[in-house]
Order: sequence, then structure tokens, then C-alpha cells
Amino acid sequence: MHTPTSPRTIAASLDELWSPRVVAEVDDAYVKVARVQGTFGWHAHEHEDELFYVLSGQLTIEMESSSVVLGEGDMYVVPRGVRHNPVAERECHIMLVERKSTLHTGNTVTDRTRSIEQQLRPR
Repeated sequence: MHTPTSPRTIAASLDELWSPRVVAEVDDAYVKVARVQGTFGWHAHEHEDELFYVLSGQLTIEMESSSVVLGEGDMYVVPRGVRHNPVAERECHIMLVERKSTLHTGNTVTDRTRSIEQQLRPR
């Protein structure tokens, strides 16, 4: 039996910043939530698009050719292969939709990199 899930509530309850948690699966994609603040770091996903949806707060996605600013309720898809750097001046809660094959920080490994096993762990 399935029960409703509140991505907003789950994101607000997370202890770590920039450490997404999987909250649902849709076909070959994961739906994830995260609490973010500060600068994440430049990276790209060579073969996958990445959907960002702002649950609360404001998120800037810097790209080499431009930037987009997302407020609560806004969504943006970073196309595959585009280097990007998410930035949140203040705490922001986001939801992500990514293929299950998407590496958290692309081919760039940093102290913020989380394995899929870490993203699947209980909240």
C-alpha cells in the first residue's frame, strides 16, 4: 500500500546540506529532495538532464553561458552535458528528478559527492 509523501516536509527534516535523499522512483528516474545553502560546485552530467524544482527559498543555477534564478515553485531543467553550479545564498529546499544512472556530482568528485547508496538511506 502506498501513502502520500510530502517532499517539502522531508527536505526540511534533513540534517545535512547538499545530501539528497531519494523519496520516490518513477520508471528509470529517482525523485530526490535536499536542503541546500552555499555553493555546490561546478559539474556536469554527460548523459542525463537534471530537473530542479524549488520547494522553498531561492536557488541560482550558474552555467558557463548564463544563470537562472529560481524561486519557490519554479522549475528548470539543466540539459545533459551543461556544466552548472547550484548556489543558494540562504537555506533552500529543492526537489530533483534524475535518471537512476546520474552521478551526484557528475565526473567531478568532491567532499559533497554522495553515492546512490547514501542517497537511498533512510531520512
